[in-house]
Amino acid sequence: MPKNPLLLLQQGKPLSRRKLLALGLAGVGVTGAALAGGNALRLALPGLNKKQTQPVRVPPVASDISVDPSGVNPMTVLRDFDYGTIKQENGRKIREFRIVAENSMLQLNSAVSFNTWTFNERVPGPTLRAKEGDRIRVLFLNQGGHSHSMHFHGFHRSEMDGVRPVRHGAATIYEFDAEPFGVHLYHCHTEPVTRHIGKGLYGMFIIDPPESRPPADEMVLMMAGYDVDEDRKNELYAFNGLPDYYMMHPIQIYQNQLIRLYVLNMIEFDVAATFHLHANMFQVYRTGRTLTPTEETDVITMGTAERHILEFSFRYPGKYMFHPHQDQMAEHGCMGQFEVIGSA
Repeated sequence: MPKNPLLLLQQGKPLSRRKLLALGLAGVGVTGAALAGGNALRLALPGLNKKQTQPVRVPPVASDISVDPSGVNPMTVLRDFDYGTIKQENGRKIREFRIVAENSMLQLNSAVSFNTWTFNERVPGPTLRAKEGDRIRVLFLNQGGHSHSMHFHGFHRSEMDGVRPVRHGAATIYEFDAEPFGVHLYHCHTEPVTRHIGKGLYGMFIIDPPESRPPADEMVLMMAGYDVDEDRKNELYAFNGLPDYYMMHPIQIYQNQLIRLYVLNMIEFDVAATFHLHANMFQVYRTGRTLTPTEETDVITMGTAERHILEFSFRYPGKYMFHPHQDQMAEHGCMGQFEVIGSA
């Protein structure tokens, strides 16, 4: 018998009256509240009530969708996971990534272009993905004109911490084990760090748990700000690189299909940002460090570099906005829409 019966409710396992009596919960006030909470979770997220057995379907992306002249395409960033190149060395699996720091111009809107510093010619950098326990090897080449580095969040030895600058034209290798599982990030740690991140040198690093999560339509949303006039204040904001992109090009998802968002706040100069989803609630896996949700809400607050997994499904077709609940951020580019279409 489990020590904490509420755990069964959180896991969505039905409890018979006999088991409730055995647990000493039947007829007790707290039991009613707990059961109501469990039912509320199931009612709010109908797509999560049953174990998903159908294969995950992803709506096709229109071939004529616009792309920034620099090549940055938030629709591609959304579901693009870089699993690296697998190698076997001394009986152990090595997952190898190649990252190059460079510069490029990004057209933020019709009036503003921005000189970005990029990992692999992208803002944000590629979403690196591994399984817990993999050996990670990152071959880093700096062609960015300034000293840069790659600092990974997670467990590793001090010499792999990525705080030592790598000068222009030089290369280095970061090697460590992927742990612990969760949603992490990487970014340049060369001073001034705020400037290097604000110019675009950041990305997400996902470490999957040993036991895979349930199938879902998975996507990445990274919030960032742009200090266009270098006054240490953001004038524009964006999801996945370009302001207002997902307002102009809504993200299509299927009705009643489980959506798994990996969300990261990389907004510098602002203390915190929220993420709000319209007409729905989402389940929260803080820092991706749990396999069961810790809470359900429709607004979550994140400090800079904070990240979570959010899961939900939509009951009804239509368009639904998502954005920070700070109007300054939303109205200056950090806003998008999901377009829910017929069931998968």
